[in-house]
Amino acid sequence: MRKGNLYLLLLAIAMGGVAAFLAREWIAAHAVPSVQSGTVVVAAVPLGFGMTLNRENVTEIPWASGKMPEGAFATRDELFKDGRRVALSPLQRNELILKTKVTGPGQRASLSALLDEGKRAVTVRVDDVRGVAGFVLPGDRVDVVLIRTVSGENISDVLLQHVKVLAVDQLANERQETPTVARAVTLEVDTDQAQKILLATNVGKLSLILRQAGESNPASAKRVTERDLARSEPVAAPASVTAPAPAWRSESTTVTIIRNMKREEYSVLRTN
Repeated sequence: MRKGNLYLLLLAIAMGGVAAFLAREWIAAHAVPSVQSGTVVVAAVPLGFGMTLNRENVTEIPWASGKMPEGAFATRDELFKDGRRVALSPLQRNELILKTKVTGPGQRASLSALLDEGKRAVTVRVDDVRGVAGFVLPGDRVDVVLIRTVSGENISDVLLQHVKVLAVDQLANERQETPTVARAVTLEVDTDQAQKILLATNVGKLSLILRQAGESNPASAKRVTERDLARSEPVAAPASVTAPAPAWRSESTTVTIIRNMKREEYSVLRTN
């Protein structure tokens, strides 16, 4: 073999080795890191409000993520380690079991378990009109309006805004879709708000105003009296109308001419 061919062969082998080394380094630098896998507890069957969780109606599924969802349980042992739990919200099949959707260990599925920390539950008596025709459902937000008589005049004041509805009559199912004519609505408030509502029930009538879903900003509200009902909205003054140009009028007049002691009268057309 010629020396020149030998040199070319050695050069090709060296370049191939360098290329292989560089390719391996590039792949190592751009390789996707291995994903940590684990499990998470979900509902094995549809669960309704108040149903007791057990090892048959919940299951573990793979969770390919290094971070667990907040409030989730990694295993059934973790879910049941301190005692039984009860569903506080309807759960669909394969829906995550979160701490906010179940009771604490050993607790009952009562209304008190739905209250946030520092909150109280107070019930307002309503009818088919004051309860927004039955379209207020658990989980909605409402404003509470007080209607009363002061010095012989009926007035309306917004007592509270953006109050969460916990239950309608004895139903606390947030996924209830069928409107019902309610006789009582239970609201989640703090202690001061609860006192206002209880006092207002003895002062006048309470009505509810349904707020838009997701709206949280307080709206400006003022007292409305009977005099406000009589006020009409200001009406814009009518635009000035240009007077039309005077039309030409034609009138007749009588002209008298005396000729040779004879009187003659003629009707002459006069234009203005």
